[in-house]
Amino acid sequence: MERYVPPYTISNQMLMMVAQIVEKTGKVNDFHSFESKPYLRRNNRIRSIHSSLAIEANSLSLDEVKSVISGKIVIGPQKEIQEVKNAYQAYDMLGHFDPYSLENLKKLHGIMTYLTVQESGVFRNHNEGVFNGDQCIFMAPPPQFVPYQMQSLFDWMKESRVEVHPLILSSIFHYEFVFIHPFADGNGRMARLWQTALLSEWSPIFQYLPLESRIHEFQEGYYEAIATCHAAGNLNAFISFMLDKISMTLDWAINQAVEKDAFLSREVQRLMDIMEYNVPYTGSQLMMNLSLASRDNFRKRYLLPALEQGLIVMSDPDKPTSRNQTYIKKYLH
Repeated sequence: MERYVPPYTISNQMLMMVAQIVEKTGKVNDFHSFESKPYLRRNNRIRSIHSSLAIEANSLSLDEVKSVISGKIVIGPQKEIQEVKNAYQAYDMLGHFDPYSLENLKKLHGIMTYLTVQESGVFRNHNEGVFNGDQCIFMAPPPQFVPYQMQSLFDWMKESRVEVHPLILSSIFHYEFVFIHPFADGNGRMARLWQTALLSEWSPIFQYLPLESRIHEFQEGYYEAIATCHAAGNLNAFISFMLDKISMTLDWAINQAVEKDAFLSREVQRLMDIMEYNVPYTGSQLMMNLSLASRDNFRKRYLLPALEQGLIVMSDPDKPTSRNQTYIKKYLH
């Protein structure tokens, strides 16, 4: 039987984008922030999880997702809380499984959907559609075709990995997976996780880059690209979309790394290192975390320079001396 080959054409624009992404990936790898700052890697992973779940209508905020992962009590739908726990466990396995193994895909789906769906870790046995909210983009293939189509997709990946660049191969997999829609639930989450896994095998830095956040930011474009591909009968639009979002993610990472490697004073760098993004801190908390006793020293050498450089903001800038004032590290978009 003739082997399956996904319908796509590599354009000059795609090749240019791949070259740009390769260059940007090298720049990110030149920075040591992601290796030396475990909290930075953790924060980025939390952003990936929050964004991927938000695309699927999980209502928990970024702070609530962070609290769930930190083991804190969160008031919210138990199913959504469990989804966060499952996703964190699945993402924590990045780099520890073979993304070219179909059995590993089923295993990770079982982890991703643990206690949230009845059909966990097994292919669906009923018809499914791909939806953007209430709008059906297309109906997925009948369930009896799923095992063969998934095996064909993984066979193609294994055979093509030596000749198709991982940036393109991972994007092709992402679309084909969404098209086949092999599971009863969790297909979007697994498609995004698996593209990250494929990219991470090429460059481990992708384990800690929130590509999912860019997809969430451009969610309408994400579904439009899927619909365009379905109508055109090829994957070109989706490949271009994903290459663009990968490139944007690397731009964001370079900015984030530059902040960490910038010529900041030692004191300001220390302050940045102990603060997490979008978490409010009181002055007393920051002083305690920095092991400082002098409030005057803290304000002059740590707090005020960071405020002046725009690295942190006040929660209530109209009342800078308020006893309820907190300070928040700005998230770089």
